[in-house]
Amino acid sequence: MKYIAEIDIMPLKELLDPQGKTITSNLPHIGIDGVEDMRVGKHIIMTFESADDASAESLVQEACEKLLANKIMEYYTFSIAKA
Repeated sequence: MKYIAEIDIMPLKELLDPQGKTITSNLPHIGIDGVEDMRVGKHIIMTFESADDASAESLVQEACEKLLANKIMEYYTFSIAKA
């Protein structure tokens, strides 16, 4: 069965996000005011084959833990749907 996983990877809230800080501090220069904070992360869409829902979830979990996210500095969330 074909699945699509949408994975969001973000820096841990306790850590400084230099990209987010840079964007936040530069928004007023282009006329966008009132933004207090911004965090920048990654959004990954993964299409894959799996036998069932449980093995699909396990595959995505393993991919996040072993390759996609640096658990020391980032956290991740994901959702899976049948394609």
